[in-house]
Amino acid sequence: MSSEIDSSTLLSRASQLIDLARKAGADAADAVVVRSRSQSVSVRLGQVEGTESSENDDFSLRVFIGKRVASVSANPGFDLQALAERAVAMAKVSPEDPFACLADEASLSRSYPDLQLLDTTEVSSEMLREAALAAEAAALAVKGVTNSSGAGASAGMGGLVLATSHGFEGSYMASRFGHSVSVISGEGTGMERDYDFDSRLYYAELDDPSEIGRRAGERVIKRVNPRQVPTGKDVTVIFDPRVARGFVGHIAGAINGAAVARKSSFLRDRMGQQVLKSGLSITDDPLIVRGPSSRPFDGEGVSGERLVMIEDGVLKHWFLSTSTARELGLETNGRGVRGGSAVSPSSTNLALEPGDISPEDLIRSVGNGFYVTELIGHGVNMITGEYSRGATGFWIENGELTFPVSEVTIASNLKEMFMRLTPANDIDRKFGVAAPTFAIEGMTLAGR
Repeated sequence: MSSEIDSSTLLSRASQLIDLARKAGADAADAVVVRSRSQSVSVRLGQVEGTESSENDDFSLRVFIGKRVASVSANPGFDLQALAERAVAMAKVSPEDPFACLADEASLSRSYPDLQLLDTTEVSSEMLREAALAAEAAALAVKGVTNSSGAGASAGMGGLVLATSHGFEGSYMASRFGHSVSVISGEGTGMERDYDFDSRLYYAELDDPSEIGRRAGERVIKRVNPRQVPTGKDVTVIFDPRVARGFVGHIAGAINGAAVARKSSFLRDRMGQQVLKSGLSITDDPLIVRGPSSRPFDGEGVSGERLVMIEDGVLKHWFLSTSTARELGLETNGRGVRGGSAVSPSSTNLALEPGDISPEDLIRSVGNGFYVTELIGHGVNMITGEYSRGATGFWIENGELTFPVSEVTIASNLKEMFMRLTPANDIDRKFGVAAPTFAIEGMTLAGR
């Protein structure tokens, strides 16, 4: 991974782009550079299968003429003036967009904290190879593991350089390191697969690759010889943290201002109302030091703050960028994300805050039910809230995990699921979406 992190040259080019766009006839403009540096190694059965390395600085210029807006993108080495003139020419013939604009000058970040997002540790390809091989070897050493789907290790960094015509200039970089492994148990049609991984901002904080491999091996052997269970209409389902994080992602999607503006969220009319069980809260904080999804400012130069999106079960905020906020008659809360030339709202460090009960006691309290470790398919309708997913996991009998289960479907409506959710206390905040183990009562399980 390159140790070169100086963004001054890129910031200068971005500022030049804006000046040229203004001279070409733009009323306002911003320029962004999305930086990325990455390298990875993948192995399988003790042999290197692939190595990859990439470095990119992708420029985007967005210009405004009245209520018209246009964006163009380019790689390094482009002609600044030609790009600026092209963007202005495109804007002149674009349809009007009443909501597209730069962030209000008063909301721009003038100073921001050092969130310690960048670890400059140099990780060589050989170090990545050794880590991937160690993870795979540890997984294959677990009795009952019969094959490997492969292991990998990666190192990289990415960041944002942003300049606007109304005075904002800023940049930041964040590192990311990862180890992963996937293995198989069983033979023929009885094969089962499982995995484990770790991802951190700081290399020294990564779980040992051998520990990751051991966990993957132990997970997969527990899945051998799964059964189906009878269909039931009032089943308590417990979500393992790995799938719980994805479920919290559905909550984030439902309270995204862009979905609300498009009327594609089943919570679009629920602001100020109870949407989760009393006592539950969803938080979002972009300013956590060394947070996995922290950022000192958003894709428009606005600093966000910690928000309790859902407090004591009551919906308090949407995720908002400037244009989305305008469309809803609100003000941005610093959740704008640059995706190429577009800006859309998104969460940062999102968390379903934990409860007081341990996951073991939560399982015991269920008596009989279903513990889900993996979900399959995309059966979630964000307009109506209808939820139906294929699932695998373990049957809970007399408060204990017993035999593995596969080829079943769990179903309900997200509105009802939110109101029946009981979280445990085992949250792990090393992920951008964090959630503890939780139980949801009253689900339908379709089995044999």
